[in-house]
Amino acid sequence: MKTSLILTLIGPDRPGLVSAVSACAGAHGANWMESRLARLAGQFAGVVRLEVDAAAADGLERGLLGLGEEGLKLAVVRTDVAAAAQPHLARLELVGHDRPGIVRDISAVLARHGVSIDALETACESASMSGEPLFRARAELAVPAGVVLTAVRSDLEALANELMVDLEFEEMADSAG
Repeated sequence: MKTSLILTLIGPDRPGLVSAVSACAGAHGANWMESRLARLAGQFAGVVRLEVDAAAADGLERGLLGLGEEGLKLAVVRTDVAAAAQPHLARLELVGHDRPGIVRDISAVLARHGVSIDALETACESASMSGEPLFRARAELAVPAGVVLTAVRSDLEALANELMVDLEFEEMADSAG
């Protein structure tokens, strides 16, 4: 039987951090299933899902937590492999002038409809012509059965008009099939 370990990690960025985590995973027979890793303000930050035989999970967890000696702060959560296979059902992309509260407002609409954010990537960059801060977001969303996508889309479009941002929201093909 397989178990997934979800790791969150953060520490001062330096070469070799991913190598240290992947070497520990490999030493315990774990498979690196998915990850989101980034350098943010000089810090290395990430989320990783490893899959391992249930019998090896304790040793892997101890080994990973030992990476604290490498300067990484780690948290490890175990989950059932079957629970980790949730498909992404919708995609949202947004671009507009940056201002505080965009993520808060969009996530509030999604939460009100019971829609989960499976993945979220955001960035601020300079607009090509004006140089003003431009905010970009891309999200993969899990929409529960019974949620009416047209209602979600309608609320998101109304908010996009209020925020004066461009927003695309579309249903995706079921990735579990």
